[in-house]
Amino acid sequence: MTDPMTRIAEALERLAPAPAPAPAFAGADAFMWHAAPDRLVPVAQVSRVDLGLLRGIDRARDTLLANTVQFARGHAANNALLWGARGMGKSSLVKAVHAEVLRQGLSLKLVELSREDLPSVGRLLNLLRVAADQRFVLFCDDLSFSHDDQHYKSLKAVLDGGIEGRPAHVIFYATSNRRHLMPRDMIENERSTAINPSEAVEEKVSLSDRFGLWLGFHPCDQDEYFAMIEGYVAAYGLSIEPELLRAEAVEWYRTRGSRSGRVAWQFFTDLAGRHGLAV
Repeated sequence: MTDPMTRIAEALERLAPAPAPAPAFAGADAFMWHAAPDRLVPVAQVSRVDLGLLRGIDRARDTLLANTVQFARGHAANNALLWGARGMGKSSLVKAVHAEVLRQGLSLKLVELSREDLPSVGRLLNLLRVAADQRFVLFCDDLSFSHDDQHYKSLKAVLDGGIEGRPAHVIFYATSNRRHLMPRDMIENERSTAINPSEAVEEKVSLSDRFGLWLGFHPCDQDEYFAMIEGYVAAYGLSIEPELLRAEAVEWYRTRGSRSGRVAWQFFTDLAGRHGLAV
């Protein structure tokens, strides 16, 4: 006789929405992953800025671009964690690098998934596994884990691949404000309450170690902030006196209480609007 729990599991499986078939990957360069039901949705136009407009992050830019080009050419490459200050272009860099790789005539698919959908990542890998003629970057933006959050265990399937191994044509990029993805107080709590503190801490901190590339993003200084804005002004052909531009840019960041790439773009958006430009 069938075990009651087995019958319940089989019934739930029959009631679950059927997963959508894999899309025609040739039809788009970017996709969004959604679970329940599982499906990859093509993105007709990715929201991004040109790689040349990202200022103050030269080392991270060059490193991530080289890694991604290697991967798109079928060579060895590392998973990458872009961590650090808010608004300094982490997610913008991933999308801009993808565009640059395409501009170089290479084929590469960008697949974005949310942190909440990490438990379904094994099914996503199975879907991508059969498309071995393509190269995929899985991208998770603003990745972090809170107390009692078990999603980090699903992430290990992407980074390590379990017994099957991560498909050679799939790589994983993530952005986070935290270098170790876990809040510091969570790590310290594990250290003070666990039976074996070192093992408990190691399990969580070692998650970041599974990324071959750690690219740090730090708050920009005033010169970098001005360079970002002046880059936007030149790219969009806006004419404004340099002294007035800098005075308004200083006033803008002081009202926001910080300088960053995001603040620079928000200032330029306001400036462009006042001058009748669309961005």
